[in-house]
Amino acid sequence: MNMTHYQLLAARTINTEQPDKEKLINFAFGLVGETGETIDLLKKIIFHGHDLETNRDKLAIELGDCLWYIAGIATAAGINLDDIAKRNIEKLKARYPDGFSEERSIKRAVDTEIDFSVDAIGC
Repeated sequence: MNMTHYQLLAARTINTEQPDKEKLINFAFGLVGETGETIDLLKKIIFHGHDLETNRDKLAIELGDCLWYIAGIATAAGINLDDIAKRNIEKLKARYPDGFSEERSIKRAVDTEIDFSVDAIGC
């Protein structure tokens, strides 16, 4: 299944009576909640000794819930998920043309640091 097809199928379950701005708020809140559930499961796997293998399906369900909310935000905003995915890959290719490296990541972090000193912000 491609992203556009998923988005179309997911849109069938969106409340069409809500205005788009309310949909955006609803989806954003939902995404935060589902992200929290995903993080809680990962916390249990990483720190509490739960087994990834036996929780793989639950993790997939939580990630699917996150994806549904992302698709909802995109749909309410009139953005195609395929376009989002393509743009993200283009950004990643520009950032890491030869694949991820710690060196490039560290250099990028240094290059993009924001100076919050009193002198820099004029206080």
